[in-house]
Amino acid sequence: MTAIMSHTPIGDPALTGLVQRLEQAKNQLDSDDEDFGFLAELLRSRGLQALVQVHSKVNSAKKSMQPVMSNAEDMAIALMKEIHFKNIPSADAIELFAILQSCHLQGVLQSHDSIASKDFSPHLPDIPTEVDEDEETVKIVQLVKSHDPMGATIKQDEQTGAIVIARILHGGAADRSGLIHVGDEVHEVNGHYVVGSTPAHVLQILMEAEGTITFKLVPAGSSAHLRESKVRVRAYFDYDPKQDKHIPCKEAGLSFSKRDILHIVAQDDPFWWQARREGDRSMRAGLIPSRQLQERRIAAQRAEGKAKAKAKSPGGCAPSSATRVKMIHYDAAESEEFDREEVATYEEVARLYPRPGLPRPVVLIGPPGVGRNELKRRLVAIDPDKFRSPVPMTSRPPRPGEVDGRDYQFVDRSKLHELAEAGQLVEHGEYKGHMYGTPLEDVRTLVNAGYVVIVNPHYQALKYLRCAELKPYVIFIEPPPLALLKESRAAAHATSTFDADTTRPFTEEELKKMLKSSQRIQYHYSHCFDEVIVNDVLSSAFTRLMDAIQRLESEPLWVPASWVQ
Repeated sequence: MTAIMSHTPIGDPALTGLVQRLEQAKNQLDSDDEDFGFLAELLRSRGLQALVQVHSKVNSAKKSMQPVMSNAEDMAIALMKEIHFKNIPSADAIELFAILQSCHLQGVLQSHDSIASKDFSPHLPDIPTEVDEDEETVKIVQLVKSHDPMGATIKQDEQTGAIVIARILHGGAADRSGLIHVGDEVHEVNGHYVVGSTPAHVLQILMEAEGTITFKLVPAGSSAHLRESKVRVRAYFDYDPKQDKHIPCKEAGLSFSKRDILHIVAQDDPFWWQARREGDRSMRAGLIPSRQLQERRIAAQRAEGKAKAKAKSPGGCAPSSATRVKMIHYDAAESEEFDREEVATYEEVARLYPRPGLPRPVVLIGPPGVGRNELKRRLVAIDPDKFRSPVPMTSRPPRPGEVDGRDYQFVDRSKLHELAEAGQLVEHGEYKGHMYGTPLEDVRTLVNAGYVVIVNPHYQALKYLRCAELKPYVIFIEPPPLALLKESRAAAHATSTFDADTTRPFTEEELKKMLKSSQRIQYHYSHCFDEVIVNDVLSSAFTRLMDAIQRLESEPLWVPASWVQ
């Protein structure tokens, strides 16, 4: 950022001074590069420079720019009345009447009069000063109502029945005022006494209010200002607050989609966090379900689904009340254990910048037969000095034409067993009485040698590969819908991979099995994917794969936060 600021000319001396002071203060303030980058970009922007120049010119000429009148709108109305009551108005008068009556010109005249009278901001009514000596200490707060929510939610205290401020949304009107705090007791809203009322009644008063809203509050014991956290998470579910019947205030909710990056600004509430979408410059935060709340919801949905499936199955027993779904707080540090019933909600993330000479491995995950082997083969063939793939081990004897160390590493079965027991195989399995496996150490060696390692293991291998040491980029290769899958595989004369000793094309049953396997992998492991590429046409899928690797080498990307700590 320093280099950019020092080489970017800024015309206005005041802005130049601000940029210099910003650079000096960078190492003294508790903030991150993103905050400083945003401020530097704002100060360098042409829009801000233009506004400063306009402000300077207006200030230098304001003595000679006095309005002639401040009642132009009244004069226009008087002129229209005169034309209207004229017995036989001329064609020009009629045209003038139509011009003066247009909403656009009336808006211009209203703006002129507001500026001429220096009416630039909403007028707050006088705050009442009469205070009963027997009353509790109260504070009176006035806020201007706008299109955005007030930025606060209320609740009814279960013990006292009082209406209290439940939370303050970061960046909202209540937070910016600095006068309303969590725990404040609401006594009046716009003159309406609300002690003993319900939250619904208070909300109705707020909805009907126009202009300004006056609160009479009994202060809470603490009035500490809210401080934003710097936590970023990737969401693994879609959320629409309008469809959430449990959210305290639908208007205060924040909608987001699966894989969106969210800036969590407050986690003090165990059930409702405050967040913004990453990159969103709007000040107000919104409510989202916390990890704890969302895990409970997903677990309940899965348990309900299992119970319904068991009830529908022939000869099935009644669903047990002890049905449980295991919940795991997904974190890279806990990748030793994957569970089929893992509940993925949020994952804390941070940006990882490309590391020269130490590229991230590319892991291709997908159902059997989707084309991962061919994509890997093309990558290695297009640039063998850049892309490498570890040579797997096998306990079977070499076939005619196979070369040890090129096609496979041919080893004893006991050697593979020993490596598997020690957790030194990325994946291992048995096929037709012979063991196969890919050594984890071979992946490390290729990465440290500067190669972009391409592996296409079984999806369960992610529990070994997705770790802070290797920092892999996981790409899911997805098959297209059945009709396109049949068409594309037939056009490419693709042969079935479900039987190693055949050269026949895929059967429709095998293609359906591929799609079913794809859905299963996505259901259990989609939270591990960094990108999804649909292999509809092989050449197009390969182009998208190359684009993904280019981004991996040139752009900072979001990874589990534990990988950059």
